[in-house]
Formats: sequence, C-alpha cells, structure tokens
Amino acid sequence: QVQLVESGGGLVQPGGSLQLSCAASGFTFSSYAMSWYRQPPGKERELVARIRSGGSTNYADSMRGRFTISRDNAKNTVYLQMNSLKPEDTAVYYCNAAHAALSTSYWGQGTQVTVSS
Repeated sequence: QVQLVESGGGLVQPGGSLQLSCAASGFTFSSYAMSWYRQPPGKERELVARIRSGGSTNYADSMRGRFTISRDNAKNTVYLQMNSLKPEDTAVYYCNAAHAALSTSYWGQGTQVTVSS
C-alpha cells in the first residue's frame, strides 16, 4: 500500500536548520510531483514547496531563499532543507505526492517542527 513517512522534525532554535525527509513507497515515485505543506497552530494547511517529476521547483514566497526542496528518485525520498528558521515556521509539516493525470494525491502523517528559544 501507499506510504509516505516523514522524519527529521523536532525542536530548533531561531536561526537554526533542519532537514525533513519523506520516504515513499507503494507508487511510482518518479512520476509524481512531491510537495511539502505545513499547518501552523490554529491555521490552515499551506504549500511550502513543490518539486515536479521533471525536477522543476516552486516555493511559497515566505520560504524562498531559506528552504530547499529536493528529491532522490533512486531512494524514493523527498527532502526539505530548512535554514534560518523563524518561530513562525513552527508547524506540522506534511509530505504530499500528487499525479494530476491520475487525479491521485497521497499524504503523510506529518512531522512537528518547533522553532523556539
């Protein structure tokens, strides 16, 4: 069955860095656009970054320049490198796999990132 398993979250001080990973299985990873979303406390889920099957990327404005999304199709894994973290980056971060032509979307269970001194 399809699985998306996020890891790498935790507590970090402002200005620090974290790398999130999302290990995928149960579908043809290389054919899917992979995205990271986040949901801050009391707010709606929002897109952080997306990397398409061909490797093109896009970022939410507030994350551009601080966050980097990448994928390793050989390992069926997508990463999110987060630098210069701010308290407002505190959220549950979710991995998403989507295939527009198949109208298919899968979600991971989320990983908590807390930025606090």
